[in-house]
This record gives sequence, structure tokens and C-alpha cells, in this order.
Amino acid sequence: MDSFPYPGQTSVALRIGELVAAAACEVIPLKGADQKVSGVPRATPLTITCSPKFGLDRTLEHVASAVAQGFRVVPHLAARMVDDEQALRRFVTRVTDLGVDELFVVGGDGEAPVGKFTSAGEVLESLTHFEHGLRRIGVGCYPEGHPKIDDADLIETLLRKQESADYMVSQLCFDAAALTRWIDDVRAAGVRLPLRIGLAAPIKTARLLELSMKIGVGQSVRYLRKQHGMLRGLVLGRSYAPERLLTALGKYLTDAVAGIEGLHVFTFNQLDVTVDWLTAGGAR
Repeated sequence: MDSFPYPGQTSVALRIGELVAAAACEVIPLKGADQKVSGVPRATPLTITCSPKFGLDRTLEHVASAVAQGFRVVPHLAARMVDDEQALRRFVTRVTDLGVDELFVVGGDGEAPVGKFTSAGEVLESLTHFEHGLRRIGVGCYPEGHPKIDDADLIETLLRKQESADYMVSQLCFDAAALTRWIDDVRAAGVRLPLRIGLAAPIKTARLLELSMKIGVGQSVRYLRKQHGMLRGLVLGRSYAPERLLTALGKYLTDAVAGIEGLHVFTFNQLDVTVDWLTAGGAR
């Protein structure tokens, strides 16, 4: 693949190669996903999502399958899908018994919580009350805002979460300018959590727009639709080029204050094209 526009062996170019080579791939626990991951290099970390449609047991099944195949796995845990603290302890015990030592905690998309937990912050608080054996805990963040939460409240929430969490993963974003403005704002506000950038996989443009609308990143999709290159891609059936966003981030990738520690690739289970892209980028 020749699409990586690396401007020579600069520090930014080298950093892009490092980030791509070490990127984590998000997997949705759909039927057949455990077979799809078999073609992924074992050095690639996998994150396994959870949703109200499939339940926590489905997440646990795919975590166990990925661990058995030799992957480093980071389960997602949606607060709104956890009944109570006892259920939380059971979930954590099951993943740590598998050798998992990292967890990604989100609020979840369910309209109504199944139990006492309504937010990721409440789960983080409960995790402080028992020895869980987790080495690192991640939380979500929203560079382009959240449809139900005020921007100021989002920053306040991150400030509270960083007392218990170890890093944050950004929601899918296509606009480098919006992302860098947000980084400046949260760092100025005192958010110190290392950032893993949520990056779309190089899947067909039309399919990516459709899936992005479903997961609630309409503002970023509107940005994409204004780009002439994206419109040509739609007409010609081309795939999205995630390396362009990384290149546009420039010095932020190497700036210690920006605190970008890695990439979280939203694969939408298109693991074959994602692995090809990661391999090409890491090699460069």
C-alpha cells in the first residue's frame, strides 16, 4: 500500500509509523467475529465491545476466544448493562481469570440502565472498593461533543475520572482541526489522561458514512461530506484513508503536552483491510 504520505524520516513521520504499528483494533462481538480475528497478527491488541443487543455474556465469550488465540485483549464494559456491584465483580473476576489486566469502561448506549449503574464514573467509583487486579482502565471522551451532555460537563467528568482511570479513548473523529482544538481545551482545563485517538478503518467510504451515522458522530460526518476528496471517493467507490488524519495532526503526535499515546481503530469488523493498512503503515 502506497498511500501513507510520510514526509521523509521526520520525527512526526516516525511517530506515525510507531502509532500505526502498535494500534489496537476494536472488534464487535457479532457472529463469526472470533473467526475473523484469526487473521490478525497476535501482537495487535484487540478491544471487544459490548452493547445492549448482545449482552455482557457475548462480550465475555469473545474475550475468552481471543485470549485463547493468543491476543492481548481489552474488554469494553458498559455501565448501563451492569445490574449491581456483585455483577460488576463477577465480570471483572471472569476477565482477570482469563489473564486480562485492562478494561475500557463506558456509559453505554442503552436507553435505560438494567441496574444501579448509569455512568462510567459510577463503575470507576465501585472499582475502587475492591481488589480487582486490573493494571489499566480506560474511559471514553468526545472531541466533537456529546448529544446529551454539555461540553463543560464533559470536561468536568474527565477531571473526576482521571483520579481512577489511566487513559482516554476518543470517539470517532474525522476532523483534525476539531480534534486539536479539543486537545488544547482539555489540557488547558487540567485533564492529564493520555489519549488514544479513535480512528476509522480504511473501509469503503459509503459504508463508513452509513456506520458513522449509526454510532452518533453526525457532526464529523457532515465535515466529511464537505470534503471534495470524500465526495469523489463516494462516486468512485474508494476507501477512507485514515493516514490523512494522522498526517494533519502533525506536531501534536510528538508533543508531550498533547499526550497522544496510541491509536484505537474502529474496524467495524473489517479486519482484513484494517490489518493490511496497519501492516503497510507500520512498515513505513
